[in-house]
Amino acid sequence: MALAHKIEVYAKKRSEPLWKLLASDNAPVILSVLQIHLFDHERLLPSSVFHERVTRELLELRNRGWHLPQTAQLYIAEWLVSGYLERTFPKNATEEVYELSAPAVQAIQFIDGLEKKHRTATESRLSLVIQQLVQLAEQTDKNPQARIAQLEKERARIDAEIRSIHEGKIKVLSNDRALERLSEIVMLAQELTHDFRYVRDNFQQLNRNFREKIVESDGSRGEILKQLFSGVDIIAESESGRSFTAFWRLLIDPEQSLLLEEATEQILSRPFAKHIQRQDRQFLSKLTKILLDQGGIVHDVLQFFARSLRNFVQSRAYQEQRRLIQLLRDAQRQAISLKDHIHPTDIIISDFYLTSSRIRSISQMILFDPRLRYTTSNIEHAEAGINISLETISEWVTQSEINFNLIKQHIYYLLENSKQISISQILEKFPAEQGLGSIVGYMAIGFRYGEISHHKELVTWEGSDGITRTASIPRIYFLEANRHEFSRR
Repeated sequence: MALAHKIEVYAKKRSEPLWKLLASDNAPVILSVLQIHLFDHERLLPSSVFHERVTRELLELRNRGWHLPQTAQLYIAEWLVSGYLERTFPKNATEEVYELSAPAVQAIQFIDGLEKKHRTATESRLSLVIQQLVQLAEQTDKNPQARIAQLEKERARIDAEIRSIHEGKIKVLSNDRALERLSEIVMLAQELTHDFRYVRDNFQQLNRNFREKIVESDGSRGEILKQLFSGVDIIAESESGRSFTAFWRLLIDPEQSLLLEEATEQILSRPFAKHIQRQDRQFLSKLTKILLDQGGIVHDVLQFFARSLRNFVQSRAYQEQRRLIQLLRDAQRQAISLKDHIHPTDIIISDFYLTSSRIRSISQMILFDPRLRYTTSNIEHAEAGINISLETISEWVTQSEINFNLIKQHIYYLLENSKQISISQILEKFPAEQGLGSIVGYMAIGFRYGEISHHKELVTWEGSDGITRTASIPRIYFLEANRHEFSRR
């Protein structure tokens, strides 16, 4: 039954963040605070700044008679749990940042649209619909005669307009119609900038879906795995990825960007543009920058997900997750098979030891005080010993400490032209300068960043006594995908 299905759909949506936000008791306060601080002007705010601003707003609202008993931290935590906010920790940032979730953006757009006056049937909207339909009909018509007739008709119209201009007859839109059309353009451009939020969420969902398919698929010959091992960017090659890539190419095209900037400048210089709102004027003047900034963020997210998905497969991390899932499923199957034979009140002759950890507050930690190790004794002069050169000291240090930085440099250099390389192959290019210490260093780094094989390999080095030695060690591969781990930071 269609009615029952529709009721189930709406009942499900009622539990989602968008509906919950609109139906909450404090919806006017929540929507206003989020719109003013994370929608109208800024889209990202550091945690400290956002908490301070919300605290100030709550204090002012309480003075006006609003009943808001909780602190800003508690309200923000509730909004985060409810799905109205998203919290991230950007690269090189000093603290977390907040931004609106996609449902919160949609709720604000809906309520804000109710507030703004808008005529339901405008000439500009009808004209846009007609133009797009006519253009679609022309571009999908395979009849050459019809296409030629249409182009000749368009050429006749253009020639007639040129003659009219030469005669001094220039037709321009009236101020009312120009303002109406400009308002529609501004509204469409604002919706376009907000769409980036949904595109980012779509890529996040794609990334999660692909990881689930990789982990849950049986064997190692799944279609996604085969494509990833072949070097295909699954996310970039998806329908959403191709659509955004095409959009991004158009956005960064110099010719298109120049056309957009020139058209915007010309429109804002027209007399009718003086009657638009100051906020809309500022938005149009920065439209190119806003689109590039928002599009750049989504482009970086797209590239990051594509790279992380490849690394997820190449590092074989998915195999460990498969193993964990299999263990959980086995435990569930065994529990289901025993549920009819063992009841919750039955005594099971088995001991289970629960793991635990000691939790302490950071306020209980005592900072190190260097004065505690301060000594008042005088420094005594030691007896003069043998003369030791800096070269001798350097040699002692080299022999006693493994030079991990040099080892990482060798790996980083060789992975530039190789997909993978083993320790024996590295020693062919860079002999062990520290003897056994170099071998130990390569193995220590390999156990952390490398791919350990079940096979063995022979490595050779020359000791400080000049004797050449050989050892059999596990074959460890360093992969190109992890090359960044060995770069200088």
